[in-house]
Amino acid sequence: MKKISILLFSLLITVTSCNDDILDKLPIDTLVEETTFTSDQNFKTFSWGFYTVFSAYSLTAANSEFKGDLMLQGSGSQGSSWLWQRRTIPTGDGLWNGAYSNIRRANIMLRNTDNGSLTDLQSNHWKSVALFFRAYNYYSLISQYGEVPWISEVLTDQSEELQLPRTPRDELAQNILDDLLFAESNINENGNNTVDAHVVRALISRFGLFEGSWRKYHSLGGETQYLQASVDASTKLLADHPTLIEKYDLVFNSESLNGQSGILLFKDYVAGEVTHILTSRHRNSAGYWDLTRKAADKYLCLDGLNRWVSPMFVGETDPYEEARNRDRRLYTTTTLPFKVSVVNDGTKRNWEYDTDPIHREYLDFMDGFSDPLHKAGPTSNWTGFIVKQEPHYRRFNNGQGYNVTYTGYRSHKYFNNLNTGIQNRDFADAPIFRMGEVMVNHAEAKFELGQFSQVDADATINKLRERGGVAPLNIGNIANDPTIDVSVDPVLWEIRRERAVELMMEGFRPNDIRRWKKFVEYGSEEKLGRWVDNADYGNALPIQNGDAQGYISPYGVPPGVPEYYYLAPIPSNQIVLNPNLVQNPGWE
Repeated sequence: MKKISILLFSLLITVTSCNDDILDKLPIDTLVEETTFTSDQNFKTFSWGFYTVFSAYSLTAANSEFKGDLMLQGSGSQGSSWLWQRRTIPTGDGLWNGAYSNIRRANIMLRNTDNGSLTDLQSNHWKSVALFFRAYNYYSLISQYGEVPWISEVLTDQSEELQLPRTPRDELAQNILDDLLFAESNINENGNNTVDAHVVRALISRFGLFEGSWRKYHSLGGETQYLQASVDASTKLLADHPTLIEKYDLVFNSESLNGQSGILLFKDYVAGEVTHILTSRHRNSAGYWDLTRKAADKYLCLDGLNRWVSPMFVGETDPYEEARNRDRRLYTTTTLPFKVSVVNDGTKRNWEYDTDPIHREYLDFMDGFSDPLHKAGPTSNWTGFIVKQEPHYRRFNNGQGYNVTYTGYRSHKYFNNLNTGIQNRDFADAPIFRMGEVMVNHAEAKFELGQFSQVDADATINKLRERGGVAPLNIGNIANDPTIDVSVDPVLWEIRRERAVELMMEGFRPNDIRRWKKFVEYGSEEKLGRWVDNADYGNALPIQNGDAQGYISPYGVPPGVPEYYYLAPIPSNQIVLNPNLVQNPGWE
């Protein structure tokens, strides 16, 4: 659909660090800003520096999922510091510092959009770009800390605003929404894979749902305008972008997302120039990203029914049976079972089918479902060494210490064969805003407003299910789910299920359970893995309650998440610098 040049995401780092040096090390005076903002092209060049905030395919985003209930850190540690009450007040925090640095940059740009060097259309466009990024960074702050100081001017060391108290949430959220609504009305419609009206609407869709549902479930009031803003923005996007990439896997494992349906903004990685390390980390001993039993159970059977009521579900005690007839997104999100023989030719890269044909079921399936550059064939590490068997447990690894799992549901979502032989230099393009997220945002916001209908289900949930090969949702006939949270309406439960599946391991789940006010409840659950007979694994796997058979339980039952963990602690150095900041309750 749209492609961003390498200059934007590779050379921008050099360009913008030069600009940052100018603006951070020299006095912010008229002379410096006049030489920086002299033309439309200068504004464009300065704007490249904003894009570094999109940490696409970063380890930080991936690791944030450990705070939720659907991912587990299979590294042998005691799990997430949040869920095991080891979280302490940090001295400093990259999120806080980075966000306010970007907000300052936006305010510098805003101060210069009316300096006479631009036409009215150009001025409004660059105002909109700056307001979008200011809003994006304030959204990251409000989502973690709640109330923070609102800064709308460029500050100096002597500015009284440096000692501002935290801005009330009502004002802060309204300012974010106002910035985004101005940007939507005044930014260019087509930005050629830069921030444009479609991207702005995607952020309104995300922020409006977050803030509206937070207000509803945390009993703050005033949720309607945010939920409605989310719906309004996503309605426009659904009209403009009604189709999706045909294969779910290609959203995350394409060498190029240029021209792909449903991709609103992406980060363009290029081999040898701009790369990331997420895929390689999935294929060596340091991967650590496991789905939990709860996550696996979210995936429906092909008949659209959950695994507890569907006649298509065969059973959970055998991994081959458990995977049969399931949502195809499961097949590209976690590894499927197989067993092969590695050829004894000294390379460790060649293999043969096991003599028992049961072990080739999913190898044969994936040969037709995927292709040699993505997920066909047995899994391998980054060098191409073939894994003999999946599930492939850390504590029972057949002498292969890579591609291991604790739960038995090793994450496979960002894996592809494009990068075999290349360590920590992965180049599959990364979606930043995509219609899959917009669709689940739209469905949930519509439900929270009491507006969700079968028409909405067909325009959102059922398009996503169709891509997974799953029968559509009929909101007038919701199947019983014995695991349902009884406080959640059954239709909303299905919407939330779809959100969990579509956005698995993309960093959304921790914020979702916080805004639903379910962090204390879901975060206190025991994280489980596959059902196993431990005798098959030399009694090496940790089983729930110490039993010989049952669900893997790497860490046991956590102590329970305190209520005050809904908000992160403000870094202590910020409170030292500004005594008018008040620490979040419970962290004092």
